Amino acid sequence: MTDTSPVCRRLVGRTAVVTGAGSGIGLATVRRLAAEGAHVVCADVDEVSGKAAAEEAGGLFVRTDVTDAEQVEALFKAAFDTYGSVDIAFNNAGISPPDDDSILETGLEAWQRVQEVNLTSVYLCCKAAIPYMRAQGRGSIINTASFVARMGAATSQISYTASKGGVLAMSRELGVQFARDGIRVNALCPGPVNTPLLQELFAKDPERAARRLVHIPVGRFAEPTEIAAAVAFLASDDSSFVNATDFLVDGGIAGAYVTPV
Repeated sequence: MTDTSPVCRRLVGRTAVVTGAGSGIGLATVRRLAAEGAHVVCADVDEVSGKAAAEEAGGLFVRTDVTDAEQVEALFKAAFDTYGSVDIAFNNAGISPPDDDSILETGLEAWQRVQEVNLTSVYLCCKAAIPYMRAQGRGSIINTASFVARMGAATSQISYTASKGGVLAMSRELGVQFARDGIRVNALCPGPVNTPLLQELFAKDPERAARRLVHIPVGRFAEPTEIAAAVAFLASDDSSFVNATDFLVDGGIAGAYVTPV
């Protein structure tokens, strides 16, 4: 896909916190939100890539281990102290390690590590962001789930799938609970995206990549810029009546019985 410049600036003056900001979907979203006028606070455990993302966006970098409650609280405090508001939280950090496989192969340590990074971190980020949003009477939280939260796969990554199901359920509940405070909470559910995370996983198992690709009606993986565009929509007032939902950006996977030949 060719990256095109945004046609509008819907987020001028708003403050967005992006976790996992240094690469993949996070980096593409940092660029998109900044292009739409947002102040972007970039959180990543990797200082080099995180700082580079913040510098490119003209924003703020805060090194953050998203599984550490104190660091997460410090992240959102830094956003508020620097820019005066917390309007958007894109809770996107996640992992998909090769040792997360079939339930018959995945050990307890691998299971717990994925749950901590993919699910507990989203809980911590939402817990830290919501008080700022309640005080100002508005906010949009976008939590990265996955289309696998909606579908089962025979090529299983059991902890990843379970963690994303948890993100989906938690996002729905928070969206309902805080709707009358002016806060929207949605779960973004991408299909497979052409990111370093996916490339690393599939480089170790090309057969698994081929098996997945055949199920995508459009015949390709998503590009990070396409997912970033969906985040920008959910962050903006254009999605003001979209709340507590699973926002699928999956190239038609969830709608397919068979794919075209």
